[in-house]
Amino acid sequence: MPASLCTMFTEVREYAQLQNEYKDGTIQRAQLAQTSRRTFRAAKRLSASARSTLSTFFTSQNGGLIPFVFYNPFEVLAGHEIGSNYDATGTSTQGRVTVVFRGDWLETTDLCRSNVSLELVEVA
Repeated sequence: MPASLCTMFTEVREYAQLQNEYKDGTIQRAQLAQTSRRTFRAAKRLSASARSTLSTFFTSQNGGLIPFVFYNPFEVLAGHEIGSNYDATGTSTQGRVTVVFRGDWLETTDLCRSNVSLELVEVA
């Protein structure tokens, strides 16, 4: 994913679990994983050029079929700038997450900006 688009996503963590509620009011819960699942949601309005770049990248990944490397710009070492962990070659592991797109391309356009509703889900 291009570095210019990495900062448009915010991280959300979820703990997936099964939950059953019985007639007497007792609840049975079972954790599905030991760690949280990381998702990243689009949280920024895009200019026409950024929207075009994201649309091209989304299409090149066949929607959500092809996993890709996403660098979380907020996961940097202390004393470094936000986004300084980006590596175009994909060899640096600092902040690197393998993700896929979840959901369809949903877009609303206002004056000069577009809101794109996309979500990235960690797969590995």
